[in-house]
Amino acid sequence: MAEFDFDAVVVGAGAVGLACGYALARRGLVVAVLEAGPIIGEGVSARNSEVVHGGLYYPTGSLKARLCVQGRRALYAFCDSHKVAYDKCGKLVVATNAEEVARLDGILAQAQANDVEGMAHLTKAQALALEPELNCDAALISPESGVFDSHGYMLALQGEIEAAGGAVVTSTPFEGATPLEAGGFEVRAGGDEPTVLTARRLITAPGLSAQAVAATIEGFPTDTIPKGHYGKGVYFRLTGKAPFARLVYPPPIPGALGTHYRRDLGGQAVFGPDLAYVDSLDYSVDPARAPEFYRYIRKFWPSLPDGALAPDYAGIRPKLHGPGEKQPDFRIDGPEAHGMADLVTLFGIESPGLTSSLAIGEEVAGRLGL
Repeated sequence: MAEFDFDAVVVGAGAVGLACGYALARRGLVVAVLEAGPIIGEGVSARNSEVVHGGLYYPTGSLKARLCVQGRRALYAFCDSHKVAYDKCGKLVVATNAEEVARLDGILAQAQANDVEGMAHLTKAQALALEPELNCDAALISPESGVFDSHGYMLALQGEIEAAGGAVVTSTPFEGATPLEAGGFEVRAGGDEPTVLTARRLITAPGLSAQAVAATIEGFPTDTIPKGHYGKGVYFRLTGKAPFARLVYPPPIPGALGTHYRRDLGGQAVFGPDLAYVDSLDYSVDPARAPEFYRYIRKFWPSLPDGALAPDYAGIRPKLHGPGEKQPDFRIDGPEAHGMADLVTLFGIESPGLTSSLAIGEEVAGRLGL
């Protein structure tokens, strides 16, 4: 029987890669997580809303629907056991016109089909009793939604992997892999000290570089690699007191959940993200986008003062659909998809990937027969 340096190598130390490593470590495997950047979780995982999603919108039977609900339940329990900060503040999906009111029934039905707990329809008076500064004609409440400390979460995952004898190695880009004749993989890692190691199993979860990483695996069928797109979203921060205790979301827009409100764990109000397709990893925030944010936010918060929004940060989502195309499901491809044993490749893990991460890790372990 072949000897391997590691039972598994995971490419990418964002929330999803670390959760995959954690799921394997819990099964007694010795895992190495390779991260190209200088710190864990500095890509997609560091540039999002830190929202714990309820699982309301995703199509029945989809990976997103199942893994978001499973992942959310597991995430709160993990945060409790690892003392990771969170605020299960709840979320309001608000309708500010007749067309949006009609959409709420469909969202509620989908949430109930997805087994989301506690969902309820609120009249205008009921919504305003919860959030007096809100403007809406009706709303839905999702009491299981919240916000959490995503970096604290990732540090806890890293700690679990290392406590189980594994390693999380930064500044170590994955440069390719070759299947070994007796099974497993030879993995080439770069950085200041390039190395070659062997692993019984290989999981790729590198977010924005998922397509490029898959293409460096010798023998991987490139015709199964989906086309990737960069979906940029910017955030603006409120300079002033946060107006709402709960998350506030409009109904979803095509391809995303839309510009929403959250009060972060520090008590500050943040709005975003919007969605614009871009060709490069540009994280600048153009102040010229502010007028559109004012217009959009004032639909549900009319008293937003002039000059109160300051450019904050931007994130880029690894989308599998372009402008005008239907939003697809997560891609978690095991041997049944690409024909290569002991390999799982992840593509398009955008929202609700952070919420779903623990369940994604369990799903990956299952695809590996563990």
